[in-house]
Amino acid sequence: MKGLMGSFREIARYPSAILGLIIILLLIVVAIYAVVSIPYSEAVRLWRGGEDVWYNTPRLAMPAWSNVFRRDRLPETIIIDSRDKDTPKTTEPAGEGMTRILMSFPFEYTSRAFPDEVAVYFKSTFQEKVPYVSRAWLTPDGRELRVADFSINRNFSYRAGQDTRLERRLGRVPPRQGLFAAPDSDPPVALPGRYELVIDALVFEPESNVDAELVVFGKVFGLAGTDHLRRDLMVPLLWGTPVALSFGLLAAVGTTVTTMIIAGIGTWFGGWVDALVQRITQVNLILPFLPILIMIGTFYSKSLWTMLGVTILLSIFGGSILTYRAVFIQVKESPYIEAARAYGASNARVIFGYLIPRMIPLLIPQLVVLVPTYVFLEASLAVLGLGDPTLPTWGKVINDAYSNGALYQGQYYWVLEPAVLLMITGLAFALVGFSLDRVFNPRLRGL
Repeated sequence: MKGLMGSFREIARYPSAILGLIIILLLIVVAIYAVVSIPYSEAVRLWRGGEDVWYNTPRLAMPAWSNVFRRDRLPETIIIDSRDKDTPKTTEPAGEGMTRILMSFPFEYTSRAFPDEVAVYFKSTFQEKVPYVSRAWLTPDGRELRVADFSINRNFSYRAGQDTRLERRLGRVPPRQGLFAAPDSDPPVALPGRYELVIDALVFEPESNVDAELVVFGKVFGLAGTDHLRRDLMVPLLWGTPVALSFGLLAAVGTTVTTMIIAGIGTWFGGWVDALVQRITQVNLILPFLPILIMIGTFYSKSLWTMLGVTILLSIFGGSILTYRAVFIQVKESPYIEAARAYGASNARVIFGYLIPRMIPLLIPQLVVLVPTYVFLEASLAVLGLGDPTLPTWGKVINDAYSNGALYQGQYYWVLEPAVLLMITGLAFALVGFSLDRVFNPRLRGL
């Protein structure tokens, strides 16, 4: 215990180690938050949901914080639902068994830029007679524009950009511009102020009802923006943290510990056991690691656990087994090993009680430094299209961005956000690993 406390005090002498530990703790907190706030099944549903799930989010929207660096703010997405208590909705008899439902959707528009689209999603209940709705658009300067009149079914979506009649009434101007344009502006700009959509619905049965949801799609959304499928990128950025950390830690621990045990057994028994370990190591060192993973991912399975198992198997007999063997050969000749053999210690006790514990100072720094190696490996496989298709990860985000030409279209956030998280993760473990190497290796403390 005293030795452990002494090691912690020694680590505290290095500011780089403290910075690395703080970053790692923050990553762990984010990973726990992601798993608790977005359960696995929900994360998979959101990642695979497409436009059925993300119907009210804009496509390819930049993060909302990007407005901080802009002189002219881009519009944010506005969502107003008649089922909310704060949204005005009234009903009144309309004669002959009919009921009139009035819904008002007021909102403040603060940008000079036009939105991407305006849509209204209706949900209605009826037996036989479908409801009929009419819509009016009120602008900040007092104008009233008739939008559309139509019958709706139980689930009906209306997009202004697809309404050719509305476009003709607006003077052949795209509705997303015509509904917001300031009069006589050249070039056209949006008129900030208070807008209101008024929906007048008529139902023909006593139990019928109509609800609506107004969505004004902006050009910025959330903390991370959205992708080509309207998915909020916060989901893969959050869930990519536990995936990356778990893959990196499990691979690093499994590889390092197993390699050390095999090296200890081979060194202690010597003879054909040691020769077999060395031959397997030599064969494994010439095998192409990444092409084998690509082949398995292409022809067998892209499961994260399959890739993890294959990674550990291919990494056990790596170059580090030769390093461990060289140290074990020296430790094997130590006096205390001879004493243990003299009083009858078993082979297992010598290996696991005397040989392997001497490797802990060498093991811990190497284990920490190996974590980002496997984190980048998992991301690399996903970028190559070999990641687990069910999991939202940092590598999958980069792969989607590359496939859809994000950099060529100026959507730098789509690539930079996961790339920065990968670099921060690698930097944190590297800082801690190098500091641990100095703590456990006295010859490096003066460097």
